[in-house]
Amino acid sequence: MSTLLQADTTIRRVLRDHGRLGADPEQLAPDADLYQHGMTSHASVNVMLALEGEFDVEFPDHMLKRNVFRSIGSIERALQELMAD
Repeated sequence: MSTLLQADTTIRRVLRDHGRLGADPEQLAPDADLYQHGMTSHASVNVMLALEGEFDVEFPDHMLKRNVFRSIGSIERALQELMAD
């Protein structure tokens, strides 16, 4: 992704399609807790796999933690780190 806006849009689309949230991802603040909005551990795995496909990255073992997928902002930061490598 070439811009943060495009990354944000893609992350929100992935969350809509795979996150099983009880709220519209488009309406969530970047720091909103996705787990409090209904995302389960199982759904977070589906989100991770979809993000890997969308951004052509692989989340390493040290990033496979609940806090990495807790919010849109934390996902964006993890993706920035992965795409910088």
